[in-house]
Amino acid sequence: MNTVFIADDELIIRQGLKCIIDWDKLGFSIIGEASNGIDALNYIVRECPDLVLMDIRMPGMLGVDVVQKARDKGFEGHFIILSGFTDFKYAQAAIRYGVDFYLTKPIDEDELLEAVETIKSTIDKQNRESGTWQHYRQKAHGMILLDILKGNADFDQINLEDMHLGSDQYQVVIYEKYSHNATQMSYRFADLLKVTNEMNSSYEQITIDDNEILLLKGEFTLHKFEQFLEHYDREQKPQKDSPLDSLFITYGRPVNDIRNVHTSYLEALRLLQRRFFCEHRQHTIGYDQLPDPDANNLFELTPEVLQHYCETLIGYIQAAKRNQMAEMLHELETKLYSCNEDIPRIKLFLTDLYLSIKEKIFHLYHNANIPFPSNAQIIEFINDKYYLYEIVLFFTEQFEMIIRSIGNPSSESVMDDIIHYIEHNYMDNIKLENIAPLFGYNSSYLGKIFTKKVGEGFNIFVDKIRIEHSKELLVNSSLKVYEIAEKVGYRNVDYFHTKFKKYVNQSPAEYRKQMRQSETSE
Repeated sequence: MNTVFIADDELIIRQGLKCIIDWDKLGFSIIGEASNGIDALNYIVRECPDLVLMDIRMPGMLGVDVVQKARDKGFEGHFIILSGFTDFKYAQAAIRYGVDFYLTKPIDEDELLEAVETIKSTIDKQNRESGTWQHYRQKAHGMILLDILKGNADFDQINLEDMHLGSDQYQVVIYEKYSHNATQMSYRFADLLKVTNEMNSSYEQITIDDNEILLLKGEFTLHKFEQFLEHYDREQKPQKDSPLDSLFITYGRPVNDIRNVHTSYLEALRLLQRRFFCEHRQHTIGYDQLPDPDANNLFELTPEVLQHYCETLIGYIQAAKRNQMAEMLHELETKLYSCNEDIPRIKLFLTDLYLSIKEKIFHLYHNANIPFPSNAQIIEFINDKYYLYEIVLFFTEQFEMIIRSIGNPSSESVMDDIIHYIEHNYMDNIKLENIAPLFGYNSSYLGKIFTKKVGEGFNIFVDKIRIEHSKELLVNSSLKVYEIAEKVGYRNVDYFHTKFKKYVNQSPAEYRKQMRQSETSE
């Protein structure tokens, strides 16, 4: 709806102008009125109505002066001047300032209707042209942004400042639904950054191949993103129903030149394609977690590698060596992360590995009545999984089933295997719910028997192992405290400080200083 403002010193004329034609039918809404020139000017400049009906002779300031001053202040709306016959010289002056129509009093209904309809047509045309221009500008902006991300931009032909793309720092973030079963994301990640984005000053947003892309711009926005990641790191994993719980986020490296934005984008995109390797409940993955494509130790899925893992795992299954079996699967998981093959090829390799183990175990223990799933079920299961950890968990459950089918190891030997596993994997993100399936237990039951057999809770045992190893590193290395915290399995150095002080009664720095002074005095 267009807006109309009426200015006349006579109340009866203002009321008559409101009723003389059907403003609503013409697409106009009367938003205000004034009885003197000063109030009229202030209102016009403040509210910017689309159309002003104004008497040329107004108390306080002549109508022609109101028009002139309004134009000087940038007002671009339309004017219809109302005057008597003797005011024609004033009307001529007003017309020089862009008055659309000059109507004499008393106002003729048909003349006013024709004038308003003409102005309405002009406004509609301006809106169409403005909208078309804005549409093509936005489309051009999107195409330029797409070219920049994909490395196809001709920067000699782009005015970065005009496109609001100039900045001292950039970083590409990609986000999608965390759950593949969710119908839509409950939050947009851009909203979680908590930054204003007037004129796209903080970030650009674009959809490419159904991926939601953010191009972060400027030191402040990148710092806000870094704070967001640190907050997530401290939380370890998002709470259910929290904003981050519905999102999965990848991010490329920060770059200082817009010409290198393409590199940041490719890293974020590559990480999205490697989501298969993420841990359970992992919601973010960054450029520093990409394997080096030029490394000499890239893992190759050869028939010899398949045979090696098949024979080794069968040996561990037959000997009921759960700890070695678990370590072998963990090693395979780590090496697959550095593999150059695509995900379907990796899934095919894992399918072949399981089927080979199944075939050999079946021939070795054909009288054991082992409840193997069918080959078709195995192929479908592995192919349908979104994550590597789901397939590895399936392997461990199946191998435990085989061990139980061909023998009955005591719970004592199983506990020894679990303790051995902890002592050799304490630096990883080791948790009871991750350990339990590796050894054929649910986490609740394993927690109870672990406490009973060992004499203390699982988490306390892991903490003590980590703290003992951290003490060795504090004394025998020059690593910084935060580096030691990472090496023994604590992602948060503040949490490491808390645990260390709990078990040692001093801070890591105090312990290091005391031990070194003790060595010097000896």
